[in-house]
Amino acid sequence: MRNYSWNSFKDLISRNPVVVDQDLHVDVSDENTDRGNWASKTEYILSTIGYAVGLGNIWRFPYLAYKNGGGAFLIPYFVMLLVAGIPLFFLESAFGQFCSQGPINIWRSVPILQGVGVAMVMVTMIVSIYYNVIIAYSLYYMFASFQSPLPWSSCLSQADNNCSNTPIVYCNATGVLVANWTQENSTCPSANMVAVPVQSPSEQYWDLVALQRSSGLDETGPVVWHLALCLLLSSMIVAAALIRGIKSSGKVVYFTATFPYVVILILLIRGVTLEGAIDGIEFYIGSQSNLTKLTEAQVWKDAATQTFYSLSIGWGGVMTLASYNNFHNNVFKDAFVVSLTNAGTSVLAGFAIFSILGHMAHIYKMPVGEVVKEGFGLAFIAYPDALSKLPISPLWSTLFFFMLLTVGLDSQFAGIEVITTCLLDSFPKIFKSKRALLTITTSSILYLLGLPCVTRAGIYWVTLIDQFAASWVLLCLALLEIIGVCYIYGGNRFIKDIEMMIGNKSFTFWLWWRACWFFITPCVIVVILIWSLMTFTPPSYGGVAFPDWGLALGWCMAVFMLLWVPIIALYKLMRAEGSPWKRLKSLCSPAEEWHPYLGIHRGERYSQERCRLRMSHTTKPEVNVNIISSSWL
Repeated sequence: MRNYSWNSFKDLISRNPVVVDQDLHVDVSDENTDRGNWASKTEYILSTIGYAVGLGNIWRFPYLAYKNGGGAFLIPYFVMLLVAGIPLFFLESAFGQFCSQGPINIWRSVPILQGVGVAMVMVTMIVSIYYNVIIAYSLYYMFASFQSPLPWSSCLSQADNNCSNTPIVYCNATGVLVANWTQENSTCPSANMVAVPVQSPSEQYWDLVALQRSSGLDETGPVVWHLALCLLLSSMIVAAALIRGIKSSGKVVYFTATFPYVVILILLIRGVTLEGAIDGIEFYIGSQSNLTKLTEAQVWKDAATQTFYSLSIGWGGVMTLASYNNFHNNVFKDAFVVSLTNAGTSVLAGFAIFSILGHMAHIYKMPVGEVVKEGFGLAFIAYPDALSKLPISPLWSTLFFFMLLTVGLDSQFAGIEVITTCLLDSFPKIFKSKRALLTITTSSILYLLGLPCVTRAGIYWVTLIDQFAASWVLLCLALLEIIGVCYIYGGNRFIKDIEMMIGNKSFTFWLWWRACWFFITPCVIVVILIWSLMTFTPPSYGGVAFPDWGLALGWCMAVFMLLWVPIIALYKLMRAEGSPWKRLKSLCSPAEEWHPYLGIHRGERYSQERCRLRMSHTTKPEVNVNIISSSWL
């Protein structure tokens, strides 16, 4: 292992002529001395788990389970994991590991679909902008948790009368609203109770202090500087962790990928000891599970969607992380380990969330269903409100938001790595010796692009990007991916590629994977995609509808990402020679540079002589449009 000093760090930032031939991001023990490899299998597993286990596991899965029948929801969830989640995760991991390239150069296998790789990078870049903002929210709340009492434990002094620590209920038994009636007063029939909508202190703090939220997307307002500073700190943390690429981030994930589990267990143990916790768990996954929900198609659609998004399929990150594996790594086993760990994390987090929400419902004397929220409402309103009711509340709040911070950072690490890896693979002569500078520049650009998301209208921008960039666009890319690999490149050829890495397997072994890759998984994706488009509703936040120009901008964002696919396909067809059919056939065949990265792993199937022989039958020697060296196109 190479030792590093301050001078080595300076060499990371600017290309030092003295060390021009050295690569400070590669160790001498690496199998691939050009790109580098993970220092250990553990670092890869932790990085991939950290990437897959995102905020959705904590703030969306528990809500979906509660909404779709509680424990009964686990049946469609694990079925969808088996028929769609794991097969796609295995496919992407094997695809990246085989050629040791990022999601753009990986499409040397099917050059006409190289736009899919570019679109993946665009999606990752846009999503990384708002994901960084969510990390900034977590940082701000973590710092705010250092106060006692917590600042959202009571209404603000300058607030209006629309804030209350407890629900305000009036009694209309005599035809006159009794203002001082409380729920403890049993003389009022439930039919005559009139609930007044009020903000909880945590909701008020989120809107007026943390976000300083404006009235809508039209009212941008100034930058909220405490969020801008937290966004800057988040960008600096990410850049520092990735300064040596996987060599440095692989060390960081030993903490960031494991610490969330420690916090979840602590919150779970604390939660189950609280009064009312059992009610929350019953609502989540207990005796109130509703098996009749399994007959509803919406439940299966929610299960498939959650499985798909929670594994981060279609973003390019799974391929990128796998591309740094040793060639003979058992990627099959890794796919199961990561996928099942991801699913188990979602279930475990639900117990920690609902046990404390059950206690909150007990204090408010409300049904658990009325305090349950998802997304931002759960992470920054409902759960902080519940934590503020506990003894030593600053400790629990600090732990919770530190956990959100580490969960977000792991996903952001992989997002930035996707961008830098694609640039390094496509332009190695320019960026190879300047990886640290590239990482810092990428983080800086994402910071600047994220500033509109920390204005007073920032939460509306975050919601808009989330709805249009991280939804059905990924389904389109995943569908094109599986069509490209299984139907154009060839599923049987792909299986032979995998066997070059993990050894020969029996026909029976591949029977299930063939069924999923060729039929079941594409059908699931098509159904979800069509259903998502048919049931699309314009996004809103806090009851505020987005203006028409905002929705138009969202659609333009989605079209911009998908437009790379046909544009690059047309560009390549125009540059090729021969008849239209010959052009199409040549671009649907693997490029000459499609092979395992290192010559020692190519064997007879990918020997140079055989590649040249194959290419001579598919295209003229002077027509070399399939080869991608330092250019994406």
